[in-house]
Amino acid sequence: MDVFSDPLNRQAFLDGFAMILKLTAASALLSLLLGLLLAACRVSPVPVLRALGAGWVHLFRNTPLTLIITFCFFGLYSAMGVKFSDDIDINNYWLAVVGLSAYTAAFVCEAIRSGINTVPIGQAEAARALGLTFAQNLRLIILPQAVRSVVAPLGSILIALTKNATIAGVIGVAEASSQMKQLINDNGDAAVEIFAVFALAFVVLLVPVGYGFSALANRLVVRR
Repeated sequence: MDVFSDPLNRQAFLDGFAMILKLTAASALLSLLLGLLLAACRVSPVPVLRALGAGWVHLFRNTPLTLIITFCFFGLYSAMGVKFSDDIDINNYWLAVVGLSAYTAAFVCEAIRSGINTVPIGQAEAARALGLTFAQNLRLIILPQAVRSVVAPLGSILIALTKNATIAGVIGVAEASSQMKQLINDNGDAAVEIFAVFALAFVVLLVPVGYGFSALANRLVVRR
């Protein structure tokens, strides 16, 4: 552990994981909101909205994340001039968040749609008979039950998102894998040690998340 006895190397390690957590938090929130909206589109009675939701899911679920993140930098920023900040580090951070959110929302959408399918159709029919609109039916009757039944899949998506955040390094975001590569470049004789520490840190970070979501899913499960 000689490499990490150097305060500068320890700081690089901590900075890398702090960036992973920042990317994950912002992307998780945005992808959850977008995923809910897309799921509503997927079950909407309006054909155009259903096609929009399906198109988003098929496009982003079947496109490599590296391609999406790279497009955010070279397409949105360089070619189309989309800019979030004059600070290049902050700008790249938000471009990475956009790419991660767009990609992850496709999986969140499908998880929530599968939860919607578990709600007995009779409940939606009863709500319609009472005069509730599609939006009221979805918001008050369907989604509260659907989300409770997909807590475990959403946990798996959050874990995948945390690991996927390392891809932000391709556009210059100084996240954990970028810091690890830099440390290995500077300390080539300790490559195995550095890799092991970073891998162990991800395990320590994500295993409790998995158990936490499993416990929450068991607590909130809708028993029929």
